[in-house]
Amino acid sequence: MTEFPDTMRAVVLDAPGPPEALHLRHLPVPNPEPGRVLIRVKAFGLNRSELHTRLGLAEGVTFPRVLGIEAVGIVAACPGGEFPVGQQVAAMVGNMGRTYDGGYAEYTSVPVAQVIAFTSSLDWATLGAVPEMLQTSYGSLTVGLDAQPGQSILIRGGTSSVGMATAILAKQRGMTVLSTTRNPAKTDALKQIGVDHVLIDTGDIAADVRAIVDGGVDAALELIGTPTLPDTLRATRIHGVVCFTGMLSNQWTVENFYPIDYLPRGVRLAAYGGDAGDLPTDVLQQFLDAVASGDAIVPIHGVYTLDQIQEAHAYMESGKATGKLVVTT
Repeated sequence: MTEFPDTMRAVVLDAPGPPEALHLRHLPVPNPEPGRVLIRVKAFGLNRSELHTRLGLAEGVTFPRVLGIEAVGIVAACPGGEFPVGQQVAAMVGNMGRTYDGGYAEYTSVPVAQVIAFTSSLDWATLGAVPEMLQTSYGSLTVGLDAQPGQSILIRGGTSSVGMATAILAKQRGMTVLSTTRNPAKTDALKQIGVDHVLIDTGDIAADVRAIVDGGVDAALELIGTPTLPDTLRATRIHGVVCFTGMLSNQWTVENFYPIDYLPRGVRLAAYGGDAGDLPTDVLQQFLDAVASGDAIVPIHGVYTLDQIQEAHAYMESGKATGKLVVTT
């Protein structure tokens, strides 16, 4: 059995609060049990759901807690033998960082079902940006939208990491991509990943979308939340689909929801909240291979160390990032 240290560095949140509530401490390395995988974490991406947890907006979280709904690294132990020691793996969601300790640490122990194996020579920072971003983008396109080649798609919240990854996957499917940003300075970043039409989001863009795509888009991915959802629905054609996946606005409920008044005639509203099982192993591997060959890119805005977790969280909360924020251990 591979030896590993008794203690590790981990980021602990004792109770909801500002970025300064995140404390780097020494904790015991988790004891791997059958049915779980102990991972030596090499990198992890930051996610809005972790911001929601830190702000006290997430339900079902117990404290103190090591945050982190994803991580990439190397298998340090796997009592059940499902993965060999030394295997590169990604772990994501399944209540990571919510009801049990997650990826903001040098080691994490997660259920086997949350782990996906891969092989790649990409650097760990790049790998750390991929799992949850790709799972959410791929799941939104396939499960949430059932997107088809040649269709048009509106991505509301286009400069978020999921928004940019979705644009990349949609272009690989031959779709026409419209993406929004509130900041005109981010237009070039969207053009560089293949977005066909960039719209400056004023909160009221349905008419602009319909001026580009007659009758409205076939599919729309809502990443901002309920404040922009009615306008996104109005930008979508009859029998088109809107998938509610993100809530960058931190608003995700609709008060006094009356469907006949809220939903435009014939427009379909779906939602996506995924799990590791929604990202097939071959899809992850093919994406990483495409990045390695230069046929796809990983939109990374910044890379931090574990010691810089407060700074990284503050920047995520500012909403200034264009792409993913990653932490290496």
